[in-house]
Amino acid sequence: MPNSTEIHGGWDEFKGKLKQRYAELTDDDLTYEEGKEDEMWGRLEQKLGKAKKELLSLFQ
Repeated sequence: MPNSTEIHGGWDEFKGKLKQRYAELTDDDLTYEEGKEDEMWGRLEQKLGKAKKELLSLFQ
């Protein structure tokens, strides 16, 4: 199981890729707060018009 440092590093990498691909995203759009993942994904889905599954598949 990955530790919190590995998870955080993976999120930073994924966040960077999203910002490169979707220039309209801001740091606020990509702010991850523990327990509020659904809110973040909702913001991304609304702003980009893409489902969470579709966004995740872009970088696998």
